[in-house]
Amino acid sequence: MTAKAIAHHWHLPLLRLDVGRLFAGLVGESESRTRQMIQIAEALSPCILWIDEIDKAFSGLDGRGDSGTTNRVFGTFLTWLAEKQSPVFVVATANNIQTLPAELLRKGRFDELFFVGLPNRQERQAIFEVHLSRLRPHNLKAYDLERLAYETPDFSGAEIEQTLVEAMHLGFSQNRDFQTDDVLEAASQIVPLARTAQDQIEALQAWAAAGRARPASRFGGLSDRIQELQQPD
Repeated sequence: MTAKAIAHHWHLPLLRLDVGRLFAGLVGESESRTRQMIQIAEALSPCILWIDEIDKAFSGLDGRGDSGTTNRVFGTFLTWLAEKQSPVFVVATANNIQTLPAELLRKGRFDELFFVGLPNRQERQAIFEVHLSRLRPHNLKAYDLERLAYETPDFSGAEIEQTLVEAMHLGFSQNRDFQTDDVLEAASQIVPLARTAQDQIEALQAWAAAGRARPASRFGGLSDRIQELQQPD
């Protein structure tokens, strides 16, 4: 969503790179695909290059048993990040950033590292408003957004969206439109990931709180940095 927002804000094309598809069985083919990816991105520049789940490809490089293919692809990618001259703005997402090599995260390759945590109460209210404005644009005031935000602690944006989907099913099953109470009923039936994977989520939050990443939703956060990058030198 962040990558899409940046592309929309800057009016630039968005390219999505599935890193797993760079790797092939034939010797040298993975490196060739990596160079081809770089050529395509530079040919379409200025653009946004979004690398989805980069940790799936480049975590635990020392333990890979692929005759060094991953390390060569990684080296080519690192060199391009550090030396590229074309205006390709790279955004990468990762769920398990602790497993990524330190050299990938240094300044000059990825200039900023943001932690996107669970939305707070105010942000949850804004997320409800965004989805309800799309689903029920003429009836938005009928929903108690403040109560919905208060009653959904630890919910992610995706879980909030699914709550509304379930509420629509509840209303449809009774041949009526869904209401605030339906949303609350649906939310009570959903166990958020923050509870099912509590240890993992808390470990990520502690990692970010230690100052290893910049918070994305506070002052000086992601939106401010995007505005800074858009300013001419």
